[in-house]
Amino acid sequence: MTVPVASDSNRVLTARLATLRAERDVLLAEARTDNRGDAADQATNVEALIRLQLLDERIATVELEIAESHHREHVDGVVSVGDVVTLDLGDGDETYVVGSVEQAVAGVDTITPGSPLGQAIVGAEVGSTVTYEPRRGVSLDVVIRSAGELLPASA
Repeated sequence: MTVPVASDSNRVLTARLATLRAERDVLLAEARTDNRGDAADQATNVEALIRLQLLDERIATVELEIAESHHREHVDGVVSVGDVVTLDLGDGDETYVVGSVEQAVAGVDTITPGSPLGQAIVGAEVGSTVTYEPRRGVSLDVVIRSAGELLPASA
């Protein structure tokens, strides 16, 4: 299996956005059905509206990520959002995708850019050791082994 790198990140997000919008259209059609009825019917409609709001929030997040990706410049040897990275967190090399949960790939852990680890590694150079705080009062070091590579077929 291969995982998209930064150059393919936009395509992954665009496909995810299309899927979310299709889900929204189906849900919207369900919510517009006849809302006359008993309390149980109205409760179902309220549940659909809540799900619709959550989908709208996810769609807005993906749209923002797509917009931001157009303003990012990828630099070789520097960790960027959308990269596949290999990190040593102290127990040997491990591979991750740096991105949102919308960019997550089955079988590959994702590091979100807003997490403490994500904030520490995005913009850092390959080969460097960075320190991050997973929680207050705890500092950990991570060595960045590589960035922007495809995962091996066995992943």
